[in-house]
Amino acid sequence: MSENQNLLAEQRRALILDEVRRRGGVRVNELTRKLGVSDMTIRRDLDALSRQGMLEKVHGGAVPVIEASTHEPGFEAKSGLEPTAKEDIARAAAQLVAPGSAIALSGGTTTYALAHHLVEVADLTVVTNSVRVADVFHTALRTSGQRQGAATVVLTGGVRTPSDSLVGPVADQAIAALHFDMLFLGVHGISAEAGLSTPNLAEAETNRRLVQSARRVVVVADHTKWGVVGLSSFAALGQIDTLVTDDGLSAEARAQIPEHLRLVVAGAPVVEADA
Repeated sequence: MSENQNLLAEQRRALILDEVRRRGGVRVNELTRKLGVSDMTIRRDLDALSRQGMLEKVHGGAVPVIEASTHEPGFEAKSGLEPTAKEDIARAAAQLVAPGSAIALSGGTTTYALAHHLVEVADLTVVTNSVRVADVFHTALRTSGQRQGAATVVLTGGVRTPSDSLVGPVADQAIAALHFDMLFLGVHGISAEAGLSTPNLAEAETNRRLVQSARRVVVVADHTKWGVVGLSSFAALGQIDTLVTDDGLSAEARAQIPEHLRLVVAGAPVVEADA
């Protein structure tokens, strides 16, 4: 089998991660047989995944990383994880937004990807506690100039987290006074038992306020977030209206999703938002 490392590296590493998490560890020689690539290619993949903090290399293979529930990676570290899935999720989620809506975007790398797809949607009012998300809209405005239908962006104040979100009493007070049609919420972890969770206590409280202020809550999360539990839960699955994820979500995870919760799998047909 010939190797196309530029094309397949991301997909191959996703398969390696799934195998490590499912089995609790893998050996290099097992991966070479399973994926049909060389020993050197697998070792490079393990090196890359280890640098990203996704697994731990051991002699002859790799094992999962056991992270503390308080561990919070920075924005740049998270940006390199599952980029294709995040882009697919962002594209699907953008189809849910109607022109003229008042929406909120929480912090996170998936909502950051979503923001890039929303800059051309007319007459949006965007509330966000993410410095990165706000910068997407401000950069678009500077690049294209003041144009009719450009989004109005409200950036909450607050204390900055490692993921470049603004949290704390100032952010909470600003959000509590607002009401929006739809909230797009990025998460650290999601599970049937713990619901949505984060390692940051202040971010959990700010996210609670976002959920309370939204008529409709849409979670944007790739499949690796399922089963992850952070220090503080801020919403139950019963408070979510829609989950937009990728096709890597396992059948076991899908079976645990409540019946009321609409599941949108990126790549599948999505009903366009009403104008």
